[in-house]
Amino acid sequence: MSTPPAILVDSLSKRYRLGSGGSGPFTYQTLRDSISDATSAAFGRKRHDADKADQPTHIWALRDVSVTVGTGEVVGIIGRNGAGKSTLLKILSRITRPTSGRARLRGRIGSLLEVGTGFHPELTGRDNIYLNGAILGMSRAEIRRKFDDIVEFSGVSKFIDTPVKRYSSGMYVRLAFAVAAHLEPEILLVDEVLAVGDVAFQRQCLGKMQDISRSGRTILFVSHNMPAITRLCDRALLIAEGQLVEDGPADRVVAKYLASEFGTSARREWPDAADAPGNDWLRLRSVRIVTEALETVEAADVRCPVGIEIGFDVLAQREPFVPGVSLVNDQGQPIFGAMDTDPVWRTPLLPGRYTSIAWIPGNLLNEGTTIVSVALGTHTAGGKMTRHAQAQEVVAFQVIDPGEGGTSRGDYAGIWSAPVRPLLRWALSQQRLD
Repeated sequence: MSTPPAILVDSLSKRYRLGSGGSGPFTYQTLRDSISDATSAAFGRKRHDADKADQPTHIWALRDVSVTVGTGEVVGIIGRNGAGKSTLLKILSRITRPTSGRARLRGRIGSLLEVGTGFHPELTGRDNIYLNGAILGMSRAEIRRKFDDIVEFSGVSKFIDTPVKRYSSGMYVRLAFAVAAHLEPEILLVDEVLAVGDVAFQRQCLGKMQDISRSGRTILFVSHNMPAITRLCDRALLIAEGQLVEDGPADRVVAKYLASEFGTSARREWPDAADAPGNDWLRLRSVRIVTEALETVEAADVRCPVGIEIGFDVLAQREPFVPGVSLVNDQGQPIFGAMDTDPVWRTPLLPGRYTSIAWIPGNLLNEGTTIVSVALGTHTAGGKMTRHAQAQEVVAFQVIDPGEGGTSRGDYAGIWSAPVRPLLRWALSQQRLD
C-alpha cells in the first residue's frame, strides 16, 4: 500500500478584495472616514462611484493551484514578489481560508512564516521562548528540553532575562527564528527565513535548514535565494500571477524562472544570417552551454567542467580574430573574462562554419546564476580590441552544488558571496615545539 501524501492541494484559489474592508457590522470607521463619506455624498458621490465602476474590486492571489507533496519531500517554491507564494503557505498554515478548493495536510505542522509573531515586548527573552514555543505548538516539556539549544542558536544568552523591547531588531529576529527552527513537526512551512538578519545569521539559518532537510521531514520552502533552493530542494514549484506554471526538478524549474527573469536561456541561435550579430565577413550563428558530452544544459554541477560553445560563420578570409567570453552573476558582478590564445588564431581562417568551445573547469564557479556574453574580435594597437560580432548576456545557466562533497564548500553550509569558489590544493606541515 502506498503512503498517503503529506500535502494534497486541490484546485486551491484565494481572492482578496481591493480597497477598504467594506461596511460590514465589524468594520471599524474613524471620525475622519465618516466626515469624508458624508462630504462625498453631498458633492456627487454617485458620479465618483460611477467613475470607479470599471475598476477591479478583487484580485486573485491564487487561482486553481493543485499539487501533491509526498512524505519526506523538500519542495522549493519560487516566483516574483506578489506571485502568491506566501498566500499558499498561509492557507496551508490555516492562517487564512481559501476562497475555493481544499488543502489536506497529514501530520503535525510547523510554520516559519512571519518570524516573531507572538512575542510580547514586555516579557523577557526567557518568557518569550516559552510563550512563542507554546503558540507554535510545542509542549512545556519540549521547550524546557530544547531551551539551552534555542538560546545558544540565538546568540542572545547575555540578554535572555531582559525584556525583548530592549533588544535590537537583529536580536529580536534571531531569538524568534531560534524558537521556530527547533520545532519537530512532520511538515514544516518556511517563508523567506534567509531574508532576515545579517549575513552571518543568514548562513546560520541556511545551515539549520540543511539539517532539517536531512531529517526526513516534509518541507515547503519559499525563497528568492536560488542557490539555496537548488541545494536544499530536489523539486520546485514556480508560481506566477497566482497560478502554478511549472513543477519539476529544482534545477530545471529554477532555470526556467531565471530564463523568464533575465530573458535568456542556455541556448541561443540565429537561423537567419541577416539577423545574426556580425558584419559582412563574420557572423555569430549560435551560443549554448554544454556538458562534456556536448549536450545543452540549463544547470551545471559545480564539480564538472562546463563549456561555452560558440558557432559562427566566416564569410571571407580577411584578418586574424579571436573568440572571447565574459561572465557575470545575477547581481551584475564580474566573474571573469577570457580569450582563446591558441596560435591558430594568428592567421586568417578560411570561409566556412566553425565551432569554438571555451571549457570552464569544475570547482571554479560559485553557485547561482552565471550570465555569458560572447564576442569575436581583433587585437589592435594600444592593447585595444575591435569587436566584429558580439552578443551581450546571450545565454545563462545555473551552477548547483548537490551537497555530496568533493567541492570547496566542505562542511560549510552558509552563503558564499564571492563570484568564484575554486577547490585549491592545500599542503600542511608540522614542526615540533621544543
